[in-house]
Amino acid sequence: MKLEKVRGVAMAGVMLASLPAVAEAGAFDWLKEINVRAEADRSGFLARIAARFEVEDVRVRAVLSKVERPADAYMVFRLGELSGRSPGYILERYRAHGEQGWGALAKRLGIKPGSREFHALKRGPRLYRRDSREKENVREERHGPGRGPGNAPGRGRGNGPPSR
Repeated sequence: MKLEKVRGVAMAGVMLASLPAVAEAGAFDWLKEINVRAEADRSGFLARIAARFEVEDVRVRAVLSKVERPADAYMVFRLGELSGRSPGYILERYRAHGEQGWGALAKRLGIKPGSREFHALKRGPRLYRRDSREKENVREERHGPGRGPGNAPGRGRGNGPPSR
């Protein structure tokens, strides 16, 4: 009887410990779509990544050659952008801790769960959306909702120097 209780408690512990990993896996399901599209149009994917992150094709190819799947290359560049680190640094962390998942790696890089950046990461990219908001989608992906190069806090209307 005691052995059954111990087994039950152990199984419950294992199940509870695995819940964050299961939830995280679901949060990044969009990676599958990127992989499918990238495999169908490799050169188009490369061009989209280069344009999105404003890097040369050579850098994109270098990262692609060091990761298992095309979506992993996107994540290397995106986590680099969000954390302020180089793709090389992200690749090192990916090799060391990649088995824990992208969400865990984001946390290790200082991207806090629940933050705007973490939610944007889980929402996924807008690499393949073609609508009237495409430019705004890319801006939001880079800078956050309602933000852009000239829309930092305290820099809105009426907060700058008087016009002449």
